[in-house]
Amino acid sequence: MSKLKLACIIIYALPAMPLAALTLPLYILVPTFYSETLGLSLAAVGTALLCVRIIDAINDPLIGYGADKLRTGFGRRRTFFAISLPVTAFAAFMIFWPPIDATIWYLGFWGAVLSFGYTACLIPFYAWGAEMAGDYEKRTTITGWREALTLIGTLIAIALPFAIGTDNAGEFHGLALLGVVIALALPILGALTIWKVPEPREYTKQAVSFADGFRHLQNNKPFLRLITAFFVNGLANGIPATLFLYFVSDYLGTPEMRGPLLFLYFLCGVLGVPLATFIAKRTSKHRAWGYGMLAATLIFAFTPLLSQGDVVAFAVICALTGLLVGFDLSLPASIQADVIDIDTAASGEQRSGTYFAAWSLSTKLSLALAVGFAFPLLGLFGFQPETNNEQSSLALDALAIIYAWVPAILKLGAVALVWNFPLNAEIQRELRDKIENP
Repeated sequence: MSKLKLACIIIYALPAMPLAALTLPLYILVPTFYSETLGLSLAAVGTALLCVRIIDAINDPLIGYGADKLRTGFGRRRTFFAISLPVTAFAAFMIFWPPIDATIWYLGFWGAVLSFGYTACLIPFYAWGAEMAGDYEKRTTITGWREALTLIGTLIAIALPFAIGTDNAGEFHGLALLGVVIALALPILGALTIWKVPEPREYTKQAVSFADGFRHLQNNKPFLRLITAFFVNGLANGIPATLFLYFVSDYLGTPEMRGPLLFLYFLCGVLGVPLATFIAKRTSKHRAWGYGMLAATLIFAFTPLLSQGDVVAFAVICALTGLLVGFDLSLPASIQADVIDIDTAASGEQRSGTYFAAWSLSTKLSLALAVGFAFPLLGLFGFQPETNNEQSSLALDALAIIYAWVPAILKLGAVALVWNFPLNAEIQRELRDKIENP
């Protein structure tokens, strides 16, 4: 790959950093800040954010469909992306630096605006990346750079709010700092991408109606298999993500290590992306992903064997599983670009936006289900996440098993789905030949 081409890929991937930096705080820090620091009711905050997520779920298919149908001289991917940048940046600023007298209506309104802007930004951004190259391996390079920068953005989101704290809403706090950084970085890096990265060539030969498009999506068996595996693996990752803070605080008894261990996990994830790319180029994308999930399952299996205070051993587990999350982030999105080729060859319309809307919806559903599954199940064993009292041994054992062994079983199911995936480099080249040389 030439230096110019690599430079183009890196410039394309740059907006992934501010986009990732607003994602983690929105789900973890914002509820705590609005309830504890601003003094709003925790139930009201939860209800407002739930409404935002419902709106978000409705946004995905509409924006995906619109992003595929919009055609302007500026480019259908670049146009949607460009319009969404200022909306997303300003809404992030408003959410992360609210006035001290902000109400629940303030959170709900700006949360909905941010939800719309973020979705309108992310779907064409991912579709753009999928269409930048038709080559099987080059797509992995594109998603690898994008997801590596996504992880770096996540590290920034972890570090900045804690650098100056989030306890005083009347002063310039850590969440406000993050809001300012996102509000500046997203438009600047997005504008650089629009300026320097060409609009991908479109291979649409005929327009497809909504009903026919849905039928083609249903008939795309590799896509259905992939998104099922992606959902199951997303659920497997979402459960420990939901329970991580409780595992470190209650099971290991070291709440002061939550931040450092979380930072270590995502830092190793950055290193895992080139490893995933290396293995994928020597085997296949689906088999490399399978190896990564198998390795994560094996490592995670030791977690419930830890005892209180085993921070060093758990740090090793965090480092190794963090390394493997690079596989989960970079490889499935690259395979997704390949299964879109099946639809393009069959339907005659390049509908990457629609497919990544389904992808986005699957991600959100798996995270929501992880929360809805983990806490009620823990409650059956007497675990009380909102109490400062000592948890029972039964509750702690249940926490460890649900945290580690349940996700391990789910990952094995995802491995079974992708191990003999019916789309490899040779088949994908044949599809591209059909698309590009009808």
